[in-house]
Amino acid sequence: MKVTCFGCDAVIEARDVSAIADAFVAHAHDAFAGNPSWASCYCLEHHVPAPPEEPERAWRDARAMMVERLERGTTFGYLAYVDGQPAGWVNASLRADYDRFRDVDPGGPDASSVIGVSCFVVAPPYRRHGVASALLDRVIADAPARGATWIEAYPHNAPEDTDGGHFRGPRGIYEARGFQPVVEGERDTVLRRRVG
Repeated sequence: MKVTCFGCDAVIEARDVSAIADAFVAHAHDAFAGNPSWASCYCLEHHVPAPPEEPERAWRDARAMMVERLERGTTFGYLAYVDGQPAGWVNASLRADYDRFRDVDPGGPDASSVIGVSCFVVAPPYRRHGVASALLDRVIADAPARGATWIEAYPHNAPEDTDGGHFRGPRGIYEARGFQPVVEGERDTVLRRRVG
């Protein structure tokens, strides 16, 4: 079998549909160029962390879980498009829907009133062109209509020029929009701003 990648017109060949799907994910150069191992994450790790005894999920399982979460409304996000092609994604689910972040601030606001910005993925041609900023601005603009009182982010503390995988967004993108630190952790910081 052969399929043509819609992003770059590369021809991907394999023996059957299942093998084509595997090869296509391995080819996932648009958003994950330079880090193809993240291509199977599907932004699921913050919602349902993989068990320690099986840290690697099959991409099909992760995709199926994420599709189900999107359909149920337990994951929420935005896609940015450029000329009809996906250019970026931000996961902006309620903190109550993240296993990893649900209890980051036990004395803080109720987790169901907080939008948590947990993950950005931007395709290489669109990086450093404001796609993540535009996505975050959309999250902020839509927050009142979603019934949120607060918006949070969880950026890593490592300097931005390290290979720390700043998929949570650099701290500066949030600080420029009025987010304030509320919980300083060893690895990351919870930043928060009021909606409105």
